This record gives sequence, structure tokens and C-alpha cells, in this order.
Amino acid sequence: MEMSHDFHHPYTPYAIQETFMETVYQVLEEGKVGILESPTGTGKSLSLICGALTWLRDLKGKALEEGLNWGQNDSNEPEWIIEQARTRKRREMLRQREDMETRLAKVRAKEKAQRERYLKGDQEFKRRKTEAEKEGDDEEEQFVLEDYDSDREQSSVQTRGASTGFSAATLELMNKLGMGLTNAAEEEDEVEDEIKIFYCSRTHSQLTQFINELRRPRFPPAIRDESTEDADIEDLKHLTLGSRKNLCINPSVNKLNSLTAINERCSELQQSSTAKQHKCAFLPNKENQPLVNNFRDHALASIRDIEDMGALGKEIGICPYYASRAAIKPAEIVTLPYPLLLQKSAREALGISLKGHVVIIDEAHNLTDAISGIHGVEVSLKQLKRARAQLGVYLQKFRNRLKGKNRVYIAQVVRVIDSLVGYLEGRVAQPKADGTVSEKELLAGKGVDQINLFKLIRYLSESKLARKVESYAIHTETEATSTQPSSAPKNSETTSTPVLHQISSLLSALTNPSKEGRLFFTKLPPSNISLSYLLLDPSTSFSEIVSECRSVILAGGTMSPFAPYFTTLFPSLPPSQITTLSCGHVIPSSNLLAWTLSRGPSGKEFNFTFSNRGDNEMIDELGRALLNICTVVPDGVVVFFPSYAYLTTILSRWEISPSPTQPSILRRLEGKKSLFKESKEASSESVLQEYAQAIDSGKGGLLLSVVGGKMSEGINFSDALGRCVLIIGLPYPNIASASTQAKMEYIETSTRERLQGEGVERGEVEKKAKEAGREFYENSCMRAVNQSIGRAIRHKGDYAAIVMVDVRFSGTRVKGKLPGWIQQGLVEGSGEKKFGELMGSLGGFFRGKKGG
Repeated sequence: MEMSHDFHHPYTPYAIQETFMETVYQVLEEGKVGILESPTGTGKSLSLICGALTWLRDLKGKALEEGLNWGQNDSNEPEWIIEQARTRKRREMLRQREDMETRLAKVRAKEKAQRERYLKGDQEFKRRKTEAEKEGDDEEEQFVLEDYDSDREQSSVQTRGASTGFSAATLELMNKLGMGLTNAAEEEDEVEDEIKIFYCSRTHSQLTQFINELRRPRFPPAIRDESTEDADIEDLKHLTLGSRKNLCINPSVNKLNSLTAINERCSELQQSSTAKQHKCAFLPNKENQPLVNNFRDHALASIRDIEDMGALGKEIGICPYYASRAAIKPAEIVTLPYPLLLQKSAREALGISLKGHVVIIDEAHNLTDAISGIHGVEVSLKQLKRARAQLGVYLQKFRNRLKGKNRVYIAQVVRVIDSLVGYLEGRVAQPKADGTVSEKELLAGKGVDQINLFKLIRYLSESKLARKVESYAIHTETEATSTQPSSAPKNSETTSTPVLHQISSLLSALTNPSKEGRLFFTKLPPSNISLSYLLLDPSTSFSEIVSECRSVILAGGTMSPFAPYFTTLFPSLPPSQITTLSCGHVIPSSNLLAWTLSRGPSGKEFNFTFSNRGDNEMIDELGRALLNICTVVPDGVVVFFPSYAYLTTILSRWEISPSPTQPSILRRLEGKKSLFKESKEASSESVLQEYAQAIDSGKGGLLLSVVGGKMSEGINFSDALGRCVLIIGLPYPNIASASTQAKMEYIETSTRERLQGEGVERGEVEKKAKEAGREFYENSCMRAVNQSIGRAIRHKGDYAAIVMVDVRFSGTRVKGKLPGWIQQGLVEGSGEKKFGELMGSLGGFFRGKKGG
């Protein structure tokens, strides 16, 4: 594709990067949805930046010209008067722009001078002290609940809701997080909310990588006049957002161990009942507004990551979590993690409006799972029993200090927990490993049917009961340990989120429409069982983002297959509104050998269906095939198995020696390369480090991993770390599991309803509904396979062999769901070829690379 725009790419772009940038530009220009795939190592992040920000600067320039031309065709004034008016208006707009750029330039100059002074040894910069606050004298007083009046709270929320336009749920969250509405009047005078790009990824480490790329390109100014030269550049105005856990600078708050505790402590320090000397000194207010403005200008003056934002807040002496909001409106690009974008309540609490803006979601192959994860919740029987015991200890200590509504609601919480425990204990004795849960049965405990769930949820949200109970439990356990150091600590399940918060989330899920999600129980061997809520319809929460935004782009290295995004995220959009792109790789075709292997060295067929996985002959054949492959492949070989359980089964079989004089397959493999395996429990970092060291030593490494495990995503097996990647079998979800069946049933039902509404014939409706269920099942598998494949070949000079071991990989449906670049590199008819032909191709492939 010939480039129709100068994208200001800092390097000479590859052809696929040009295509990618052009596609991004067109999607944004036409206000569409884009689903774009570009393999890792092809410069996807830089292409997104150059395509999107070139479009943004062009749009601003065109908007200025359209604004200047407004109404002139309808005017009877002479041309010279119209031209004068246009000149005055342009001058005014340029002046406003120059004022901001001048301010930011001064900040940059000041920061540069400070850096130079620092390097010269002058480190005496003025900083506000961040000393921890002194705790109250009564250590136990912090655990006592304040009096609670649900009627007063309700009327207050309703009154505030009516006056602000926020929903009650959002106001409750804002109150809980300490995000009051005191500065609403002041915010009316803020700068115009310019059209911007919200870039979202899963983690701050991924955002930091993107921010580093954001520093590379240079873009010309959006607004020009006669003095503007072609070589002029205008620095990007970027802002990154994070949670209090990332940004809090108050030592007495950020030392707490969980996000929930930090949020609630921050809220407490802002309440009117908190003594002035205990309030947070870093919170923005009328008196320190100049510090907020200073923070805003510094935040926009240079491109900073989340750690830089925290350091800036400490340097200026203002809370970066709150002060960063002043920089949202003038920013051109805002980077933020999934939860802050995908939750409506979080967006409103941060003052983020998506209306008319652009949203780019990177690593979007995770998007449906991320949405489900944000709205899902899981709590185990052991956790429930622990919460019940903690409540008992808390009541025993503070019963006489609890009044009125606190007593009533805590009694309701106890009844609800007892009902949940009773339900799960009843399921433990049953033979079923999992199943769907009836809400009526779940809340069948004594008196639970008379409880107003909405009021109880609000109480748990507002009262801080969860944190106070959990904190008191930790306090008593710590005291017990200190007085009896020889006693061993109890082995109980703990999480960073108090269990009562998870129970509150579970109760909130029960108030959702039943078609959106389902409750399940799942047995957790050896003796535990959990209760979980799974969101079945992610489109409900995502549709508001799509409808508000000008444009949405989903991007990733392995987005194939595309079909699930159409049906689960954009079911109401016509296909003409969605643009898809699957880029090839930047490597030459000679750097990839892709092969589907159907048979082993002796001709035994590989068919790793669930029913065949116990076939010892096939497992032995796989071992012999791997021995041969390790003989010809240099450096690192990574093998992905369908599950941890099957990996354990295979290793157990490979440990058996055929005879006393013959070594086992496992010993023979260890003779070829140093062998490592992924563990579900252990950290992957140490395994990867040892694997890399074995390769560096010259012996080579064989790493046994799991599709969907720790090594299958976010790990870089570039160069010698991944000269060959093998995928063993197809990791289809367990068709017998209650959650998989519920998801397929939901997809079939929603497909049926949609087609019936379109007037499709009944027989065709049933056929297409079943096909949609099958598509979901296959796509769930292939998305995981494609992620694992994407671990290898990470840059233009890299090369590797990809071997997919299972006869089913030769099927048209399965091959059609592989990434485009793998399909292009697949050896035609490889599924029908003998094992010896694979060995010949591997030998020739790596000899050619060694010779080159």
C-alpha cells in the first residue's frame, strides 16, 4: 500500500507497518471500529502511535480551518472584512496554543536545568516532607465502626445524585474512594476537553513499554501560521493514570497491604469527622491550587510513566492521584490500565468522558476475559468460614460498642454467610465436580429471604466493615504469634481483598439480570469448593464505550480468529462499521518453517483428543519424536501441552524405563538438552533464567510448558531461546464443565434470538445457532494456541520452526483460525507427510541458518 500521509515514523517503516498505519488512520477518520493484528516484533506499538497521532494532529488542523470558515458563505460582508475576522480568530487560537506551549517549554527548561544540577552534585531541591502520621493512642479504636444511618445515607445520596447527574452507584463509589464533588464549581472554568486518544493495556509494565515508544517520533504542530516551518515540531501532551496503590505519596496510607485498605484509609482521612491534624496534607484544595496547576504543567511537559508521576507528586508536594485529573482535558494521549477504562464507575470517578474521543485497546486478545474478570467474583468455602470466624471474634470484642443499624446489618451479613456455607457444604458431598447454582437455593438460609440485598450491599460498601474486621483479625493473630512464637501459623486462605468485599461483589452479581451471567460451584481438590459468578455477556458493559467513542481500535499480536470479537463485543454493529487487518510478519519467508505433524517416527498417528490422552503408545511416540527433533534443532526448544494435568501424565510415562538396561525417554531427553518444566505453583522467572543459562552454556534447553500457562503469554522466546516451538494437541475447553456449557448455551440462545428478529427461517436459525456455539468452542482453543505460537520470532532477523503436533491441525477449520503469517508459512500438505520428511526439512532449515 502506498502511503498517502507522512506518519513521521522515526525509522524507515516496513511495508506492513505502512499498511498498518494507513489502516489506523482510515479507521479513525471514518469513525469505525478496527480489529488489527500485527505479530510481535513488527513494530505494532510504534505503528499505532504514528498512525493515530498523525490523524489527531491532522484533525486539529482541519478543525481550525473549518472553524475559521464558519458562516463566511452566508455573509454579505466584503471579502476583506471576512478575511480580517478570520485572521483575528486564527491569531487568538494561536495565542492560546502558544500560551500553553510557552508554559510547558519553561517547565521543560527548568527540569533540564535541575537534571544538570543533579548530575553536577547539587541535590538540594526543596521537597515537602512526607512524614507518616501518628496513629491514635488507643490502638483498638481504629477497628470500631462508626454509627451508620442507612436512611440518612440514602437520602443524601439521592439528593447529591439529583444535583450532580451521577448515578447513585457511582456516587457511592466516589464517596468510598474519597472522591468528593467539592471542586465541581471550580472545574467549570477548566480548559476545553480536546479530542484525545485513550490508550489502554493490561498492566503498567506494558504501558511503560508503550510510553518508551511514545518518546521516539516527532510530530509537527497541529495549528500553523505563516511563521511555521516544515521542520517545526510540537511535543506530545501525554498523561498516564493509575490507582492509589500506584500513586499515593502519604506514607501512612501507601504502607497498607491492599488496594482496598489504601482506598478506604484515603477516604477516612478526607472525612469531616477526621481531626484536621490527621487529614492528608497532600490532597488538592483551594489553598494549594497553584501546586495542582504546577503538577499539571509538569505532567504534560514531558512524557512520564507511572513511577515518574509518583516522583513528581513527591517533588511538588501534591497528591499525584488527584492532581493528575487536571491534566486529562488538555492531554492529547492518555494511557491507563484496563480496569480504569472498562468500568463505568471508575471512569466517572476519575472524571473521564469518552464522548467523541478515541479508544485504543492493546493486547486485546485478552479483552473479553478482562471484562469478565472485572465483573466476575469467586469465593471459596474456606474463605467463607474464615470470614465467619473473623466476624465472630470481632463481635465478641466490640458487641457492646455497636449500635442500631450496625448490629442489624452485621447480623444480616452473618445470616448470608451461613446460607452460602450451608449451600456449599451440601454440594461437597455430591458426586458432581461443578454445576450451576440456583439463587433461590443459595439464599435459602434462615431469614435470608427477608433481607434487602441492595441495602446490605450499600452497607458493606459504606461502613468499612470488611477492612475493620479483617484488620482486627490480623491484629489479634499478630499478637497471638508474638506472645506464642513457637506456635505455628494457621494455614488458611488469604487474599489481598477482604473476603467480605468479595461477598459484597457476589451479592451485587445476584442483582444483575440473569441472562447476563451465571453462578457456579466448583470443587477444588482435595477438600475445598468455591462459588463463582461468570459474566456471559461482555457486550453489555462494553457497548457504552463503543457508543460514546468516535472510534475504537482493538490491537494485538495474535487477534486471530476475529469472529469472537464480532459476536461478543460488537453484536449490534453492522459489518460495514468494522475494519479488520491481519498483517504478515516482517521476517523473510525463509526464516519460518511451519509444519503440521500427524504421525511420529514409527507412523503412529497423533490424535490428542481427551479420550485418547491415556494412550501410552502415543505418549511414547511423542517422546521419540521429541528426541529426534532435539537432535537437529540447536539451542532452545519450547513445547506447549494442553494442560498441567496432561504434562504430569506424560512425564510420569516418560520416566518409566523399557528395561533395566535401557534409559527412560526422560533420561534420554535430558542427555540431548537440559530439561525444564513449567509449574503451576512455582514462579516462572527462575525457570526461565536457568533455561537461558543452559542455552548460553552451549548444551541447549528443552522447556515443557502449558498452553494458557505462565509461559504462553508475555514471555519473549526470541532468537536462541525459541528456535523451535511445538504445540501438542488442541487445548479445547472442558466441554463437560458447567461454565463452558453455560457459555455455549448463552451464545446459541442469543444467536437464535437475533436471527429470529431478522426473520430467518426456523431450520436455518437452529443450524446457525449450533454453529455459533461450535465457533465459540473452537475459537477459545485457537486463541490460546495462537498466543503460544506468538512467543517465537520476535524481530526481523529472528528465525524458528513451528511444529503443531496433532492430526486435527491439518483440518481446514483449524488451519483457517491460525494467524495469517503462520498460514502463509505453512508447508503445504505437511499433515500428510511422514515424520522423516519433517526431520529432513528441519535439518536443512537450521543448516541453512548456520551457514548464513
